[in-house]
Amino acid sequence: MKPFTLILGSSGKTGSRIANKLTQLNYPIRLGSRKTKPAFDWEKPEAWDEVIKGVDQIYISYQPDLAHPNSILHIKKLIELSKKYNVKKIVLLSGRGEPEAIACEKLVEDSGLEWTILRSSWFSQNFSEGMFLAPILERKVIFPKLKSKEPFVDLEDLTDLAVDALVNSVHVGKKYELTGPSLVSFQEAFGQIAKELNETISFEEIPLDDYINMLNEYALDKDTIWLIRYLFETVLDGRNESVVDDFEKVLGKKPKDFKDYVKETAKSGVWRIPKE
Repeated sequence: MKPFTLILGSSGKTGSRIANKLTQLNYPIRLGSRKTKPAFDWEKPEAWDEVIKGVDQIYISYQPDLAHPNSILHIKKLIELSKKYNVKKIVLLSGRGEPEAIACEKLVEDSGLEWTILRSSWFSQNFSEGMFLAPILERKVIFPKLKSKEPFVDLEDLTDLAVDALVNSVHVGKKYELTGPSLVSFQEAFGQIAKELNETISFEEIPLDDYINMLNEYALDKDTIWLIRYLFETVLDGRNESVVDDFEKVLGKKPKDFKDYVKETAKSGVWRIPKE
């Protein structure tokens, strides 16, 4: 019998893709987000029982990020309920080099459940589905000053490995570092997009404090602003400026390069300026 999978963060970038692929493979799934019935909200643990009860395994994409101060408490509670309701396996989406994420990983490792941990780099799709889409459409990017480069990972590659971890027992007890095959600076990334579009995207670097003030003026929610500051101050300090070949080792294929993501995404039209 195929395992019944709960996908937490099912409306997000990774969860939605994993849900679609498991459905294509005829695996039973339960979606977990604030809009599902029963609803799942990380800030309402008193309502988690009905979501967790009856599933065999859980994919966890924590919101807004495992770096958030509440993540450790929430993951601990989730593990307690998972054991209460006889969940067998957890697949945790984690970050690279975040102390809070490592603490959450340790909770999962010590849970007594089967587990797989996916330590992911920044998603390429942040440029087409996330926070970087709006400035690309404006053809004007204002960005914090950074020296480090990032091995952007394509979500199709991440989805393939996450689904394999959910359906294949060979991944139990394994940690994988998920990176793309090349290091790209954020300025280079926006430059590649501009070149593919054959248009100009201006790029201005400003101090992080000025960038955060700008986000506050845009009335972004506090959690998102906190996370952005944390990531730029802590994670994007060069500690993750490395490429790992876990995709090739595990799936037998090279991950998609950022430049290929750019070419494919440009064809979709998502970066075209909408007509008024």
